[in-house]
Amino acid sequence: MYNFLNIPFAPFILALFITTLITPILIPIIKKLGLVDDPKKHKHPGIIHKKPIPRGGGIPLFLGAFITGIVFLPINQQTISIYAASFIALLIGVIDDKLNAQSRDLSPYIRLLFNILTASIVVISGVTISFITNPFTGGILRLDSIFLPFISIPISDIISVLWLIWIMNMINWSKGVDGQMPGIVAISAIVIGILSLRLNPDSNFLDAQLSFIIAGSAIGFLFFNFHPAKIFPGYGATSIYLLLGIASILSGAKLATAVLVMGVPLVDFVFTIIRRIANKKSPFHGDNKHLHHLFLKLGYTQRQVALFYWSISAILGLISLTISSRSKVFAVVMMLVIASGILVFLHSVIDKNNE
Repeated sequence: MYNFLNIPFAPFILALFITTLITPILIPIIKKLGLVDDPKKHKHPGIIHKKPIPRGGGIPLFLGAFITGIVFLPINQQTISIYAASFIALLIGVIDDKLNAQSRDLSPYIRLLFNILTASIVVISGVTISFITNPFTGGILRLDSIFLPFISIPISDIISVLWLIWIMNMINWSKGVDGQMPGIVAISAIVIGILSLRLNPDSNFLDAQLSFIIAGSAIGFLFFNFHPAKIFPGYGATSIYLLLGIASILSGAKLATAVLVMGVPLVDFVFTIIRRIANKKSPFHGDNKHLHHLFLKLGYTQRQVALFYWSISAILGLISLTISSRSKVFAVVMMLVIASGILVFLHSVIDKNNE
């Protein structure tokens, strides 16, 4: 009898099934817990929905990934640390979601502190960017052999913590329209998973398994988050973003692939921080000038905006799987230039229309 666990994409199938099954069960429970985003109470310039919607989507996302992980992933110290960090991210996210429902906010600096904590737990467990490939010479630069002055911390650990924090916050800022975030996460995870299988055909390796678990959980949640959404991810979904960042590191430090497939959220994230600082505002100051907001102001629907993000991520993902490391560098630079140009152009068009 064929063992289901030996099917390469079995983690994807099980995570998809579990998340699809438990999300509608959890929606009324989440409502009773008071994790509801009421636009009349939660005053935020980026809000676009008109009626109260539960925002505890991080719970079914995490549970889908966690339960499937118990089945497929090895139970060792590293896996326990990974899911413990993800669970902490979920708890902080749920607290923030609860405060939002009460017209309050958890300090962004407290959220950042826990971002650092969860990322550090993961890195201490051994998930680090130990090397990077030189795209021009093909050589390897060992980051784990370079230590910061006066302290015995390898630069690989610092870069890994910063990478995970960046992934968590970048994707969190890319959930402005219904279905936008789970689609991006699913496509990114699938690309990372395929890359992992190609580099290491043994599908039992942690990187590939975790990637397909994340993808399955994200798509299972997408069924209920696509417009009109029945549930929002909320800040608790940071738990799944952390897992995606971990998968990108475990896939062999092919960070250029992750940067390329998540290119549009990356550019929007960096552009937003620069714009806010240039306007003498905190980088954490919320507004309605993200790329998805610009498209909405131009008259596009939420579904169209989500499909745009998915399409670009899928195209960039396919490109990243078919080109060399050297070509990826040029592709990343080209993507950054084009996306930045589009953002500047859209801002100028909308500003002129508002004059």
